[in-house]
Amino acid sequence: MSNGHLPDYRQSILLCHILGSSRRACRQYVLTPALFTTVFTSKLVILLGLVYNRAMIRNEQSRIKDIGRKFSVILVRPEKPENIGLVARCMKNTGFRDLRLVGVKALAGRTYTVAVHAEDILERARMFEDVPQATEDCHIVFAATAKTRKNFKLLALEEVMSEMHRALPTARIGLLFGSERIGLTSRELRHANFFFTIPQASRQPSYNLSSAVLLVLFHIFVRAKLPVDEKAATELLTRKEQEECIQLILERLEEKQFIHTTNKRHMTERIYDLIGRLSLTSKDRSLLMALFSKGVEGSMDSCSGQD
Repeated sequence: MSNGHLPDYRQSILLCHILGSSRRACRQYVLTPALFTTVFTSKLVILLGLVYNRAMIRNEQSRIKDIGRKFSVILVRPEKPENIGLVARCMKNTGFRDLRLVGVKALAGRTYTVAVHAEDILERARMFEDVPQATEDCHIVFAATAKTRKNFKLLALEEVMSEMHRALPTARIGLLFGSERIGLTSRELRHANFFFTIPQASRQPSYNLSSAVLLVLFHIFVRAKLPVDEKAATELLTRKEQEECIQLILERLEEKQFIHTTNKRHMTERIYDLIGRLSLTSKDRSLLMALFSKGVEGSMDSCSGQD
């Protein structure tokens, strides 16, 4: 190097490598050490940016997979085999893996036909006789319904997403969807903690089953990028443990004749809805059991018979 310059042929070769341009295009530059430093630094910054972005994408994909493992998609009495396959495909697209089927004995060939690249989800799918069995290991269950229910409070989809996000660190979450024709019965809804409806612009009665599942999974998929407060997480009871707690409360209320023949269905659904939305922990259960075994002795008789 003389007078701070590289020979012309070395300049053009070096610039070609750094800029990714042809040698002819590089001849118009004089490669001084200052220019070399500037160009090299710029290219290095771009390269580091690419590496960082790829790392972020990998971390994001890993996080989505981790969240996807915490969810179970539960289809109750699906009538069309194609919808099961389409749901499996939606799950694959959005990073979810656990498919549970209630009231399905076997999968038809048409199910696999539409489950493009999602056959592994169908192969792992588990089948159950009823909703309690399908949800018993979940800590919190969200049920989709297109109908207004008298004794169950319906949440907006955005509210449900917030509840799911809060439960994520420690909970297994169940997503409950009913059949295409009649949806979920009131008795089946008892086994969920929260109930929600998906908004729509027209007066169409409801979404197609696979479309409804995709809308919910996509909202979860988008929110997977948001940070989760691990410290605020609490250990929730499983649905099986919650069911046992609710049954004990109902038995206690029947013993005190607070629940009787004329109000049994109404009060049972109200209790399921109320206790379900509490998302019970072990401490909550202990407190409720104490209240219903000792704290309500004198007050039940005065309340008996009221809805």
